[in-house]
Amino acid sequence: MIGLLKDKKVIFFDVGYTLDMPASGDWMFTKKFLELAGDGLKKRSPAEIDAAREAGLRFLAGDHLVTSVEAERRQFFRYYSIVSEQLGLGLTDDVLKEAANDRAGNMGNYIPYPGIGEVLETLSKTHKLGIISDTWPSIEQQLEYIGVRQYFSFCTYSCFVGTFKPDQRMYLDALDKAGVPAEKTVFIDDSIRNLEGAAALGITPILIAANPAADADTSFLKIRDLRELIRPGEQKYENHD
Repeated sequence: MIGLLKDKKVIFFDVGYTLDMPASGDWMFTKKFLELAGDGLKKRSPAEIDAAREAGLRFLAGDHLVTSVEAERRQFFRYYSIVSEQLGLGLTDDVLKEAANDRAGNMGNYIPYPGIGEVLETLSKTHKLGIISDTWPSIEQQLEYIGVRQYFSFCTYSCFVGTFKPDQRMYLDALDKAGVPAEKTVFIDDSIRNLEGAAALGITPILIAANPAADADTSFLKIRDLRELIRPGEQKYENHD
């Protein structure tokens, strides 16, 4: 186990690009959505697609208090509607519903990183484990699907708080549930911005760069595989790309 963890009581984990990754390579544009969008999406430029994504994300961010999977489906129906409208894809309501149902209910959209079960089982013997994640209510199914839900004693999900990291309410909710001082906790996330938010409250940050896009220069401890937490210095793991 890495030395930084030895005097801590609680380890908080992000989920996306920490415990798992999207099967399609994109959290919102699932394999099903790409299939349903078909050639219409291929005809649009990257800039047009980015603008449509941003319009959809603005909608999601504007109303993020989502307390049921059914409400999640409705949100993603609207998200895909916005993307379709912005890009002129002409997707029907039935097709949009299919995309939304897949996003909220198809756990095959998620691929667990190698070794996460071993890491969490090992750390759960010495620490309490928690989650701080920007997510939607289907996260519980997701964690069950990737085989790790049983290791977590408490979870802070943005959809129940109504805001995303790095809003301090996310970290304060997690600390309240953990019942320990911030200085006795660690947070592992793939976003430096989110880690800075945690560090501002006294939580010790660790950057995980399992996703190459997250590999940035930082003064925070950086790992590329969660297995480094329990076997420091041993970094010959299979490629996550």
